[in-house]
Amino acid sequence: MSVVIVDYGSGNLHSAEKAFARTAAERGMSVVVSSDPEAVRASDYVVLPGVGAFGDCADGLAAVKGMTEALHEHVVTKAKPFFGICVGMQLMAETGRERGDHKGLGWIKGDVRALSPDDPALKIPHMGWNAFRSLAEHPVLDGLSNGDFAYYVHSYHMIPSDSQHALGTCDYGGAVTAIVGRDNMFGTQFHPEKSQRVGLRLIANWLEWRP
Repeated sequence: MSVVIVDYGSGNLHSAEKAFARTAAERGMSVVVSSDPEAVRASDYVVLPGVGAFGDCADGLAAVKGMTEALHEHVVTKAKPFFGICVGMQLMAETGRERGDHKGLGWIKGDVRALSPDDPALKIPHMGWNAFRSLAEHPVLDGLSNGDFAYYVHSYHMIPSDSQHALGTCDYGGAVTAIVGRDNMFGTQFHPEKSQRVGLRLIANWLEWRP
């Protein structure tokens, strides 16, 4: 079983590779970081990280010839497991509204909007540790509890059109989408590779997931 972490010039690749490789090795699985669409097509699991502005990440992904098509084949056509992290999760939406409107992958209906906390004392970006609350049961969330902490760095979050695709939230002056998913797709606004025990448990659950 193979795992590909997509390299398209955006993302904390070293930390992500280290966290996924450690967990995958315990299960006899291999992890590679690659910008080759053929590696994505041949993989069993795909991770899409993302750091920065939605539009920049969307442009970076589109600039890798054949990558968007390879991701579509892996995720939509073959329905293999997918994990989007931070902006990689946001790219699953139809539209990102950061510095104008930018087209996403469109796998989850909805858009990505600026955080607007009710408390003006709360700073943007939302950065640091925060507890999340699960909204639905999901195999990747097995063994985790409401109130578990994860690590966030973001100024925007996804608003799914269908509330069933929002699997978890955190509170930052109001509800903020923390976890999304549908079918074979899973994504977190927080960084599992920086979230210590919680992150490693999520990664382990995802690697054992057979959607």
